[in-house]
Amino acid sequence: MATESSDNRTHADSDLPLRERKKQRTRRALADTALELFSERGFDRVTLEELTARAEIGRSTFFRYYGTKEDVAMAAEGELWDACTSHFETHTGRGPALDLLRTSLTAAILSMPDDWDQRFLRTRRLAAGTPVLHDHSLVSSMKVQQRLVEILEERLGADGREDVRLRLLGEFALSAWRCGARNWVAGRGPGGYDQRRGHGGTKALASRVEEAFDAIPASLALNLP
Repeated sequence: MATESSDNRTHADSDLPLRERKKQRTRRALADTALELFSERGFDRVTLEELTARAEIGRSTFFRYYGTKEDVAMAAEGELWDACTSHFETHTGRGPALDLLRTSLTAAILSMPDDWDQRFLRTRRLAAGTPVLHDHSLVSSMKVQQRLVEILEERLGADGREDVRLRLLGEFALSAWRCGARNWVAGRGPGGYDQRRGHGGTKALASRVEEAFDAIPASLALNLP
């Protein structure tokens, strides 16, 4: 599996045009400000006006970067999904579709910035206590699943409404993500509980997700007594 070091990510970022780098910095600063405010006071108690005032931007600028207050709250998750769908669309070759989905998802996890894992954990804690964000996260993952199926349809020249295998592949990929992410957040691994949430950063998260992919064939073969 191809991986990308933080040095490579930094170098790639430095190759971006100045305008794009400024946009990325603004987008990230806005997400950091939002996460800080929401964590301190609660998502529902912070208005969009308060958020834009703290970030020192106007409402119109906010909407250039995020569609809703929920989107900026869940920005860390959105970064992962953008990287995953982009990788699957542009960097995968021939081979078993589920393996290629697995490669794109783990590559996306490993491409995240060095502090992404901590931002993602804070996002998960915030969503756990905020029903609207929990629902937003579920809907976002469903949209990603749909996009992955659309890419499969384009590559295979097939229709997922007629060929159920394509939709099942999307289900398997996102289920592996959910299972792996839950184990990582809870500190679970092959040796049992580690008791430290998110221990090991993105490398450990990618490992938990890969373990979930590995378990798919055996789970399908389970027999009840």
